[in-house]
Amino acid sequence: MSLRNLDFEDLKRKIKPKIQPLIWDSTRKVLHVLDQRKLPHCVEYYEARGPEDVHYCIKNMLVRGAPAIGIAAAYGIAMAAHTLSARTTSLEEIYLKLSEVGQFLKTARPTAVNLEWAITTMLEHARGMVDSKSVSSTRELAEALERLAVKIQEEEFELELKIAIHGLEKLEGCSSVMTQCNAGGLAGAGLGTALAPIKLAKYLGMDIKVYVPETRPWLQGARLTVYELRVENIPHVLIADTAVGYVMYKGLVDALIVGADRILRDGHVINKIGTFKQAVIAHELGVPFYVAAPKSTFDLKRRVNEIVIEERDPDEVRKIGNVLITLPDTPVYNPVFDITPPRYVTAIITELGVIYPPYHVNVPRLLER
Repeated sequence: MSLRNLDFEDLKRKIKPKIQPLIWDSTRKVLHVLDQRKLPHCVEYYEARGPEDVHYCIKNMLVRGAPAIGIAAAYGIAMAAHTLSARTTSLEEIYLKLSEVGQFLKTARPTAVNLEWAITTMLEHARGMVDSKSVSSTRELAEALERLAVKIQEEEFELELKIAIHGLEKLEGCSSVMTQCNAGGLAGAGLGTALAPIKLAKYLGMDIKVYVPETRPWLQGARLTVYELRVENIPHVLIADTAVGYVMYKGLVDALIVGADRILRDGHVINKIGTFKQAVIAHELGVPFYVAAPKSTFDLKRRVNEIVIEERDPDEVRKIGNVLITLPDTPVYNPVFDITPPRYVTAIITELGVIYPPYHVNVPRLLER
């Protein structure tokens, strides 16, 4: 089946996300955040009324996934602008205060580059409007920033659909794949990155079975990816994290496809802990290993030794839910991301196209053109 003649505009009109992790209330200026800590058993939204609430949602993983975190941060800046516009008439003053809000939001989680990208995009737009005098009041500035946040969310969905099209071309002929963590609609604007090609396959009448590692310690695979696949009626099998090698050894998966929280210009991929292990095993067994991510996930400035890998509460490992599974004073090392060297990555799927090795040449060639 040739996928190259798919009509993007037609697909955009017809494909609607079944999952909405972030819903903007333009009347009340409130962001409704799907509390992913409570999935899959409870679907509940948290009302974020300002940047402090957005920071709480990101830091405490009510919202997670690099693209979704970026979208939430953009709305955090927009909400701050609306609040500040009622308190000051100075455009310069509101910009300076928004810059402080941006720095505050960046501290929520250090690893996903989309957070920094979205905040920078919002602040640069504000700076440009202030300098060019294209807005005459703080209220106009706030309204313009709200429109930009909405645009960032809408464009995220469009690029996820483009990733789906490019990704499905790479997965053509695959009957089963393995993923890691949750890189679906819950982590983005409705389609996701790694799950987007699989959802498009379902829409086109194709079934691709997904092997889902549980993804300790937060169990994003067991709780979130399984939930998404159930909602989309996509065949799936949950496996223990320790089973990924054996599943590949048995020839049960044709390819692996994962998302990313940051990709460097030389092709190093920073993603949920366990990704590196999967990539090495896939490389050893000759199974293609694909990474799906938008342009906003690429960091073309930093080197691998400059990346801060987030470490979280040791109790996330000591416990499952509220149940202690080891001795309470057991020392714990809990990095929540790892780094996959480029030699283990078969290709990187973006909204602009597919990038192949050598990444240090082809990543900047595609993204900087």
